Amino acid sequence: MAGYRKLGRTSSQRKALLRNQVTALLSNGKIITTEARAKEIRRIAEKFITLAAKEKDNYENVTVTYKVAQKDKDGRRIKEVVNGKKTDVMIETTKTIKKDSPSRLHARREMFAYFYPVTKNDPEQKGKKAVKEVDLIAKMFDEIGPKYASRKGGYTRIVKIGPRKGDAAMEVLIELV
Repeated sequence: MAGYRKLGRTSSQRKALLRNQVTALLSNGKIITTEARAKEIRRIAEKFITLAAKEKDNYENVTVTYKVAQKDKDGRRIKEVVNGKKTDVMIETTKTIKKDSPSRLHARREMFAYFYPVTKNDPEQKGKKAVKEVDLIAKMFDEIGPKYASRKGGYTRIVKIGPRKGDAAMEVLIELV
């Protein structure tokens, strides 16, 4: 028996379909699809959720000092003359960042390579910039990983809806538990 379902598609189409549906499932929490697709999506999504749950606290907080150009009230950089040349006035700033351990960084890069970019409509802005990019990888480590940390697998649920009208394929709702 084969190790995976071919879903009647070429390998590149199948990989793109699964990437798209796994990304949609993890960003929205639930999707409606066919039963065969849902069973394949479940395999992939549960691997990523397990990875996020294992690596959720695997970082350290580090304080970083860096230099930033000082700006005036209009947002333009302030210049000064040093040795006959105009240079920006720099001020030192500190902030605390999360420094990933090597295993968490590897997990983050695996997710980054698999998930598609996710965008959501932003009702506050109008025009071309009305779309806001969502950081799905941060959501995996900050929300989904801690939520399922105490659970040992079984992060998704498949609920049968019924046959699809066009081709009578069994439609299901796959959702995060």
